[in-house]
Amino acid sequence: MALTTGKVRASYVHIFQPRVPDNGGEPKYSVTLLIPKTDTATINGIYGEIERAKQEGAQKAFNGSIPPQCRIPLYDGDGYRPSGEAFGEECRGCMVITASAKQQPVVVGLDMQNILNPADVYSGCYIRANINFFAYNSNGNKGIGCGLNAVQKIEDGDPLGGRVSAEEAFGGTNTYAGGYQQPQGSPQSYGGYPQMQGSPQGYGGYQRDPITGRPVAPGGVMGL
Repeated sequence: MALTTGKVRASYVHIFQPRVPDNGGEPKYSVTLLIPKTDTATINGIYGEIERAKQEGAQKAFNGSIPPQCRIPLYDGDGYRPSGEAFGEECRGCMVITASAKQQPVVVGLDMQNILNPADVYSGCYIRANINFFAYNSNGNKGIGCGLNAVQKIEDGDPLGGRVSAEEAFGGTNTYAGGYQQPQGSPQSYGGYPQMQGSPQGYGGYQRDPITGRPVAPGGVMGL
């Protein structure tokens, strides 16, 4: 059974191009959801779907019984990642879950029209996601995974991961103050580039071609 979240913040967005997992394996589409802890409806719904997936998995994936150390994909953003590292500041006050799929998910806006530009859905914007849960038993790892079915962008947000907005990059004190300025040269320069000092004839005693402006070696042909 699938579940549609409330408004969540998107992080590590890979919903237009699949990404190869850090530990290798098949490329997958994925997005990490930062769920506010105040959204108890979404969080309780996820816990309920995880328990349902455990019960189904007892017979289908876990050889008759739920393992005592059954991994689940939902984490406390105020705690630590499975690697032991603390979650980032953007995860504070949130529950964190990553949903993935082998097939590209449906991606739409509030108008229910497909979003085709990958730049429109980025890490930091706000979305809703339709997700599902399933049991897995692979290479000694037993747990519950989270599948990604569809994404709906709700609104923009501050980008995560160092992305800079156009206003930050080129507005405010970074606003361009004037038109193009020719580099300043000297009376001895050609097009703003200073002439090398040699003899009155130009570069190191070579004559300068009046057509091309380039030095001509003794015996050379002008205009080439």
